[in-house]
Amino acid sequence: MSFKKTVASFLIAFSTIILVPKSEIFAQDKIAITEQDYNNGEVEMADKLRENGKIYVVVGSLTAVLIGVFVYLFSLEKKLGKVEKELAQK
Repeated sequence: MSFKKTVASFLIAFSTIILVPKSEIFAQDKIAITEQDYNNGEVEMADKLRENGKIYVVVGSLTAVLIGVFVYLFSLEKKLGKVEKELAQK
């Protein structure tokens, strides 16, 4: 990387750190964890999704994505195997 690009990158990073208020850097405020949080056996989001039947949409979507990834990896492995055989024959 050229010297100008390095200096420009450094200046951009440094100005971002200096100019952005600290409150905007973190995604959320820190909340103290209480004993009640550890004893909480309910997961409100999951309960709501289960009540509305949307949990099945989430599980189905996740399953479809994972199946797609596995099919892609399997086909990629087959293609790589063919290329390896061709290279071994030469």
